[in-house]
Amino acid sequence: MNNANQITIFDTTLRDGEQSPGASMTREEKVRIARALERLRVDVIEAGFPAASQGDFESVRAVAETIKDARVCGLARANEADIDRAGEAIAPAAAGRIHTFIATSPVHMEKKLQLTPDEVVERAVNAVARARNLCDDIEFSPEDAGRSEPDFLCRIIEAAIDAGATTINVPDTVGYNLPGQFAGLIGDLRGRIPNADQAVWSVHCHNDLGLAVANSLAAVREGARQIECTINGLGERAGNAALEEVVMALRTRRDDFPCDTRIETREILPTSRLVANITGFQVQPNKAIVGINAFAHESGIHQDGVLKHRETYEIMRAEDVGWGTNRMVLGKHSGRNAFRSRCEELGISFETAGQLNEAFQRFKELADKKHEIFDEDLQALATEAVAALEEEQTVSLVAFRCCSETGETPTADVTLLVDGEEQRNSAAGDGPVDAAFSAIQGILQLDVELLLYSVNNITTGTDAQGEVTVRLERGGRTVNGQGSDTDIVIASAKAYLNALNRLRRGASRTHPQTEGV
Repeated sequence: MNNANQITIFDTTLRDGEQSPGASMTREEKVRIARALERLRVDVIEAGFPAASQGDFESVRAVAETIKDARVCGLARANEADIDRAGEAIAPAAAGRIHTFIATSPVHMEKKLQLTPDEVVERAVNAVARARNLCDDIEFSPEDAGRSEPDFLCRIIEAAIDAGATTINVPDTVGYNLPGQFAGLIGDLRGRIPNADQAVWSVHCHNDLGLAVANSLAAVREGARQIECTINGLGERAGNAALEEVVMALRTRRDDFPCDTRIETREILPTSRLVANITGFQVQPNKAIVGINAFAHESGIHQDGVLKHRETYEIMRAEDVGWGTNRMVLGKHSGRNAFRSRCEELGISFETAGQLNEAFQRFKELADKKHEIFDEDLQALATEAVAALEEEQTVSLVAFRCCSETGETPTADVTLLVDGEEQRNSAAGDGPVDAAFSAIQGILQLDVELLLYSVNNITTGTDAQGEVTVRLERGGRTVNGQGSDTDIVIASAKAYLNALNRLRRGASRTHPQTEGV
């Protein structure tokens, strides 16, 4: 396959995906996901928005220092400070990229930027030129291109390429376009811009109308050779084009797309589960490729057909995307070396002996509760263990007792360690979880709103861990909390405390630009 038929996969899970309310990740979590993306053989990893905060800068730099087999990208608005910050963040990368953008639609230029078209072009050119002095791989995006005037797009893109942009990304920022319309825009721009052949053409589609993947694939037919996407379609509002759907569509329909990616598709499912575990955004059962029902057949007619010949009702093999792969199963007799080795195979690494010890201790405690420990258990366990040490846990669960019986009001008795001091409280509730949350609130007295409560089984079987995600809002700040345990009520209390700890740590990271590319 020659380069003309190679589709570059640009993953923005760590940047645009993180902008989903409640999906904020720690530096360590970003590095874990980046390692998984490297095993997936993603071409470009957009690691974050370095100018957003010191934490985001450090996360991008940590990814740049870690990743060797993918290009690491930092996002920057079209101004000197952002460009310089992005250049500094990606400096340690084996291969780096600066991605700069500025809005080009009439409504954005007039209402948000309050700049004239001439001023927008000037800023874009200056930003690309400055970035080119720091890095030889520069991507330029005219934000809200899907609602921009084609003549103006031609003008600003031509100027950006002349200034040194090596990739031109055309974003459908608000998910407004239809496939035929978007394909027409890409074809029109590539046909009209004199220096179009001097840059790689890329697309970044949002899913507001459920068309992000369709629009991305339509653009490939018109010469786009980079697709920007996220794991599980994570992202602002309705999300972005889902990487797993884009990749498998290209691979399954080679009769229609004479191109492919370098993605190692067997890593799709493990990466999907890791992202879901860290962000708390669980995958819907009927989600294409990675949903638990994606390869399930209940209809008798379908089952009969698949048994006789798989291709009667399956257009791809489940094994090719990671389902049904062999896994090492650990148990209470497994040693530290086997535990560490399997974690490393899953992309879980421990920077300190303390992190390893904490994780191994939690592993042993879990192994006493259930017979077999699966990969998914290890992912959840590692997330909790690293967070416990890296994030300031000012509140922790010491003891918990719950009573629930038919005809009686459930009650919960909770003992917490709050800033080094044990405090105890009891409360009643509509159910055991409500009682537990009320008891915790009675101690901490935080004015929070519960936006989401979700329970998922990590593995199968009656001894499976339940993974609970809660989303809390306080003073305009939204955070997720996760907790896992073989006891659902205890997992719920852990998740609630995890979120409350994050809220107690102070103000959230704030993006200097609230809308994404």
